Order: sequence, then structure tokens, then C-alpha cells
Amino acid sequence: MRTGDDADAAAATAGFRGLTWDHPRGVHALRAAAEQAETLGAPVSLRWDAQPLEGFESAPIGELASRYDLLVIDHPHLGDAIAQGALQPLDAVLPAELLADLAAHSVGPSYTSYSAEGHLWALPLDAATQVAAVREDLVDHTPSTWDEVRELARGGSGSRASVALSLAGPHAFLSLCSIAVSLGAEPRSLAPRPEFEADPAPLFDRDAAVTALALLHELAERAPAGTAALNPIGLLDRMRASDDIAYIPLVYGYVNYSAASTASTPGSRVRFVDAPAAVRGGRPGSTIGGTGIAISAGTRVTPELVAHLGWLLSAEAQEGFIPQHDGQPSRISAWEAEAVNAPSADFYRGTRRTLDDSWVRPRFAGYTAFQTEASAIVRDGLGFPGFDPAATLARLEAAYLTALTSAAHLTQTGATP
Repeated sequence: MRTGDDADAAAATAGFRGLTWDHPRGVHALRAAAEQAETLGAPVSLRWDAQPLEGFESAPIGELASRYDLLVIDHPHLGDAIAQGALQPLDAVLPAELLADLAAHSVGPSYTSYSAEGHLWALPLDAATQVAAVREDLVDHTPSTWDEVRELARGGSGSRASVALSLAGPHAFLSLCSIAVSLGAEPRSLAPRPEFEADPAPLFDRDAAVTALALLHELAERAPAGTAALNPIGLLDRMRASDDIAYIPLVYGYVNYSAASTASTPGSRVRFVDAPAAVRGGRPGSTIGGTGIAISAGTRVTPELVAHLGWLLSAEAQEGFIPQHDGQPSRISAWEAEAVNAPSADFYRGTRRTLDDSWVRPRFAGYTAFQTEASAIVRDGLGFPGFDPAATLARLEAAYLTALTSAAHLTQTGATP
């Protein structure tokens, strides 16, 4: 429902259009809620389209915002969205009491990850972070530290299959970041529109990054053939359907894979547990993901839309309707509810600590493009004979400096990266 005289005249029949990602977790609950809006007490005319998750990386967010009223986004998109004026700050159009409720009751940093420049830009619909996935029928002991992951990959701990890594798309870089977090050295996280100093601090602590890269290299060398090219969904599909992956130390959690009904054979259920730490009881290293609902700058926000969005984020929906329709809620009460955890092998309670301690990525203009380049640099380094972690790190830092320089220009001009 767009603003302007023509849009207002057609609003009653056109309704709102939203764009989400094409996976049961991203589509089913939103479409079901829109179709049943009248019955649920949150009536609104709303249609949800879907595209592959990777599509949000390839299409400029300003272009998508010009065609859709609502966008389901990840927080790293905010830098580009703000620079392009694509979204409207939600604190200017949504009730303060709704936002206060979400701030108090959203799990981990899922709410604050969508805050930038003093405003909130998306509602935390779905909470997720990198956690560990394990086939307990294939291992005698589930690792809790990186030393134990290394031992499992080498064939210890009673393993009857291999350790795989999530390296496709942006995930090689995000895995590097998460291991650095577990080593007590978070990568630098800039504000969306920082002061770009002439000599900025490096992205990584050098020793932590070199150690993390060396660990990734060792694990990558031992991983099952073909797994490096799989995105998290493909990796979990293979883990569930075959017996050659026993453990994935860092992969974005998908509750859809932890139900008993998804197991290929009795006892082969994928269980999600906290990500590894450097030492037992230490901080699990993880980079938060999940999705939020943003409102495009050209959308006329109506009371009906506000009521519908508020219902989607309510305890009623998050504890019942969302998980019952393949969604992954963001509300603390849902993550702790027995009725939500029981069908999913304690997916939520079993990974809550990791989500609470997860790292929030930078949100400067051009960050998502940098993330793509950085992940390619990591994969290239891991696959290079005579692997040199220091050389790979130098390439990463050079790309980061270039991204910051570009961000200054994008922020000043509102250009599309």
C-alpha cells in the first residue's frame, strides 16, 4: 500500500505486498497469518511473495523497497537500506508500547540488531544464530570445545562419520568471525554510519584470526567431499539423509530439521546444541542471523497493518501459531516453552546460551558486498596448497579497508553498492 494520492485511492483493493524468503520457515507462518487474519483478530489485506534467501543479496534493497510494502531482511542489510532511504524508522510509525514489549521480550540481541542511528528499522520476527548440529547416533560424545571438535574430526570420540563445515556463500567468513568470538576477540563492529578515520583499526585481532583460520583449514581438509559447496539448508539436508556427517560445529539453526518426523531412519534425528567454546564453560562463538520485518519508506502504515504486525510478534502468535506453521520464533517465552521445545528435541533451550552470547555484525553501507568478498577470500585461502593464514588475513584486512572507504562514499551519496 503505497503513499500518494493514486496509491491511497487504490489502497482498499490493492492491500499490502510483502517479500520474504522461500523456505517453510520464512513463508508458511506469514502466509497463513495473512490468509487467516480476520479469524485471528488482526484483519489486513496482505500478500506475501517469496524469493531465495540469496536473492536479498543480489537485488538492491532500494529496488525491492520500491516494489514491496514489507521486507523480511537480515540486520546486515541495514547499512545499505539506510543509505538509500529505503526503509522508514519503526519508532516513528509503531506504538512505543509495542516496541518496549519487544525490546524486553526478544531473545538475545535479535531486537537490538535491527537498531541503528538511534532508530529501529525492523521487527525481530525470527531468531537464529550459528549453533552446532549433531547426529547423536554417529558420535559417542558431542564436542563442547574446539579441541574436542578437532579430535572428532581426526576420528576420535567414537565418531563413525565426519565433521563438516558451513563454507558456502557468506558462511566461510561468518565461521571465521565466530571462532574469533570464542577466542575472546570479537571482530570490529562499526556503527552503520561511522566516522571513517584515515587509519581505522583492523577488523580482526591478528593472533585470534590466524588461529581461527588454521583451525578452519584443518577441519576443511578432513570434511566430506562436496560439503563445502552446500549452503546451510543443503548441508542439513545431507546430514539428515545420509550417514557421512556426524557433526557441524557452526551452522545456522533450523528448527525444521530437529523434529523426529524429519529423520531418514529411526534414531537419525539432527539435534542442535550450543556452538563450541575455546574452553569448557567459555563463550560459544556465534554470529547472529535471523530475520526481521521492515516497512518500506513509501508504505502508508495503517492501524490494520500495525495490529497485524503486533499480533505476529505477540506471545500468543510466537508461542503457538508461528512454531505450528514451521516458523522459528524470536520471543523469549517461546524459546523457553515446553510446548515449543518438546517437538523439536529442545532446539530452543538447547541453543539459547549461544544465541544470547552471539555477535552482531557490522551494518555499514556496502557491508553485505564486503561479506561476500571476504567469504570468497577465506575459501580461496583454505583451498590453496601451502595454506598461509597470515596471507589470507592480510587479504581480508585489505578488503575491509576498501569497504570502509566505499562506505564513506555510499553514506554521503545514498548510492547503491
